[in-house]
Amino acid sequence: QWQFVESGGGLVQPGGSLSLSCAASGTTLDYWHIAWFRQAPGKERERVSCIHYHDGSTYYADSVKGRFTISRDNAKNAGYLQMNSLKPEDTAVYYCAASRSSCFAPDFRSWGPGTQVTVSS
Repeated sequence: QWQFVESGGGLVQPGGSLSLSCAASGTTLDYWHIAWFRQAPGKERERVSCIHYHDGSTYYADSVKGRFTISRDNAKNAGYLQMNSLKPEDTAVYYCAASRSSCFAPDFRSWGPGTQVTVSS
């Protein structure tokens, strides 16, 4: 059973930027759609962004559109999330997961332990 390991979280001031990475071990990501989710305390998990493996098309939640950019590097077996213009409401634990089906399927798996992002002055 493979899983992701996320990194790059931290404390940043509003308006700042962070770059998250997730690395996979035990598999190759060539045929997996990769998504970033987040969960804030007391809130449901939210799908933030996703990138399809077959054409590189992307999805962004309305709350992050224009501020976040998802990417992938199959050669490095990794996914990335560039987060700009961060807001306090972006504070959450960010997770990587993958699906064989679609960016909109419920079958995401191989969840990593997550990385904490805190946006605060």
